[in-house]
Amino acid sequence: MMIEYKGQDFKEVVGEGLVLVDFFATWCGPCQMIMPVLDQIAGELEGVKIYKVDIDQYRQLAIDFQVRGVPTLILFKDGKVVDQASGYRPKAKIVEWINSHK
Repeated sequence: MMIEYKGQDFKEVVGEGLVLVDFFATWCGPCQMIMPVLDQIAGELEGVKIYKVDIDQYRQLAIDFQVRGVPTLILFKDGKVVDQASGYRPKAKIVEWINSHK
């Protein structure tokens, strides 16, 4: 299951290993479509943590990472951004994208 970001130290959240962060908004249709897909991936894929960050609650974090649209997926490896993608993507594409950075 995805982990909901609750304001903890973000550097600590993404600091170790492979971490996918889903920047979303509750009012965003594509965000609602991708969430169950990310939940499935979180339950099936070893070696990656998946967090969701509500851009309305954590606006400064979204600004810091230049999130211009939602959903925006940002992939971190040991605290560094390695890739990002915006918009809805099917499960297979997301899994392939994550695995390409392992």
